[in-house]
Amino acid sequence: MRAYNTKNFLKILISLHKSDTLKILFPTIILVGIYCYGVYYLEVEYLHLNSKSSISNIGMIHSLLGFVLSLLLVFRTNTAYDRWWEGRKLWGKLVNDSRNFVIKINSILPENDLKNRAQIAKYLRFFPYFLANHLSKESTRLVLDEDFTDLKKELKHHAPAELIFLLTKKLYQLRNENKISDTEMLFLDTQLSGFMDVCGGCERIKNTPIPYSYSSFIKKFIVFYVLALPIANVVNLGFFMIPITMFVYYVLMSLELIAEEIEDPFNNDENDIPMESIAQNIERNIDLILNKA
Repeated sequence: MRAYNTKNFLKILISLHKSDTLKILFPTIILVGIYCYGVYYLEVEYLHLNSKSSISNIGMIHSLLGFVLSLLLVFRTNTAYDRWWEGRKLWGKLVNDSRNFVIKINSILPENDLKNRAQIAKYLRFFPYFLANHLSKESTRLVLDEDFTDLKKELKHHAPAELIFLLTKKLYQLRNENKISDTEMLFLDTQLSGFMDVCGGCERIKNTPIPYSYSSFIKKFIVFYVLALPIANVVNLGFFMIPITMFVYYVLMSLELIAEEIEDPFNNDENDIPMESIAQNIERNIDLILNKA
């Protein structure tokens, strides 16, 4: 995730980065401009249509379609951001769960039991890295796909679940050795469930994308709206309709591209959740708490 100063308006305005939509859409923006010029030449230069012609009445219908499209894009963007924000909240919960768990372990186990403390700390350090790697896999995204066949072999190993299993096994071993009481085990077991709750919540976001029909419809609607824009307004605006249409296409399609990028926040893209940095932060917190013992 890119960190920036939200108050530095000028720097944000002129900056270009890897996922900037202008760089991605530039070839298609040029194609839209060429198409608009063709419409302009046909209607104005060749057919000599004017504002009194019947084709100018299409503009009113086109404006109504624009209102509908704006509502769809608002819903699309809000839904995508909700998925991104939910993923960020889940990773924030993982940070808190890790801190709480190691604080409890630090208080329960005696200071001279360095071996068990180090082993539990190792499991806690590795879990966010394993989870980040698990969420970045293509197989995790396709797990609910009905055509998912060739990648099923990868599902035999669920690293986050296996790590929590080892941690749970270790805690029960300590309980059998009377190093952890039944009451303490109950609290720790509840904390362990929180780790898998985070994993399951992230998997739900990862393998349940926006319905395909909805995403496809919005893209088709945007293209149809942009292609109809010069047809409806070129007789009124003339040559200026070309840059206007290019700009409208850039704005509308940029909103769709931004929504596509943030609806899956676990791909390690520039605007995705910084899972690696959060994992490193968890590791530092664990070391800091244990070293205070």
